[in-house]
Amino acid sequence: MNAIAERTEATAEDTQRNAQGAAAPAGRPVVSVAHDADEQARNLVGWRQTYDQLAAGRFVGTLTELPLDTMKVFRETTSHTLRQGCEVRGDAYWFGIPVAREGHARIDAQPIAADSFALRPGNVEFELLTPAQFSIYGVVVRADALRHYAACVERVPLEARLPRAPIVQAGAARLQGLCALLGRYLDDDGANSHPHAPNGPLSDMERNEVQAEVLAALFDVCACSGEPVVESPSRRRWIVAQARDYVLAHRARPVGVPELCEQLHVSRRTLQYCFQDVLGMAPAAYLRVLRLNGARRDLCGRVAGSVQDVAAAWGFWHLSQFASDYRRMFGMRPSEALRGADGC
Repeated sequence: MNAIAERTEATAEDTQRNAQGAAAPAGRPVVSVAHDADEQARNLVGWRQTYDQLAAGRFVGTLTELPLDTMKVFRETTSHTLRQGCEVRGDAYWFGIPVAREGHARIDAQPIAADSFALRPGNVEFELLTPAQFSIYGVVVRADALRHYAACVERVPLEARLPRAPIVQAGAARLQGLCALLGRYLDDDGANSHPHAPNGPLSDMERNEVQAEVLAALFDVCACSGEPVVESPSRRRWIVAQARDYVLAHRARPVGVPELCEQLHVSRRTLQYCFQDVLGMAPAAYLRVLRLNGARRDLCGRVAGSVQDVAAAWGFWHLSQFASDYRRMFGMRPSEALRGADGC
């Protein structure tokens, strides 16, 4: 493989630029278009790489990036067959999930099958061979964020979960779920159709929610076989009750699954298992419904002076999103409930 660039010692700045993007705002995705393969390679900040175009014709590439605090998610499309010499800079990990499956991509000469994805740590050179009309989702995550999430939320060492091989077989269904999540924030169709897609700069809480969602999906596709520890029925009910009490005690902000795992000292899989068994729904869905029901009681009881007051009291900071979620849940607008509409 040709040398990509003179190797220099990785620094913390490399990692931060790689996972977050250089001075890029943590808001809506940023789209860049290139008409040259080298320009396409330069557009992705935080990498050492060269692109060689292997087929004749005018090259067109696009890059859609959403920089966050501990990671950067992106979608790359390229028009022509490429040989890519790549290296993620710094203490980070790259997850690459091809979208276009016609003409399999290869990493270090190994084909990436339809139920698989690519995984490489930082400061390790690798080679991609990508076909024409290729599209791939990428996630680059700081290693310290992965380690913290593995220890506190998944309750496993990171090394026990992340495979060493460049190709990871994950299963088509799990990969489709991950692609759907990334598409929600990166693709035009997803951003326009999903109620929780970013619309303007993301708040701190929204960035945390997005990162937690992506980390959960990444650990799911890396999950080893085996069921979570089966808790007794009384223990399952206790875990759900404790989660509910904690959320209600901190109702002024949206408590997420990672925080609950840390507080209750259970893994994310165990928490999901308990909620599914006791309530028949996922923890994140129940936590949101719990807060919506609390807001409904306050509106119907006229506890606060306005819809905005009630929404803020229950951790809903985007009033339009709260109104949309409330109407979807209860079939009426929050303002109608506050006025004492029928059925409240």
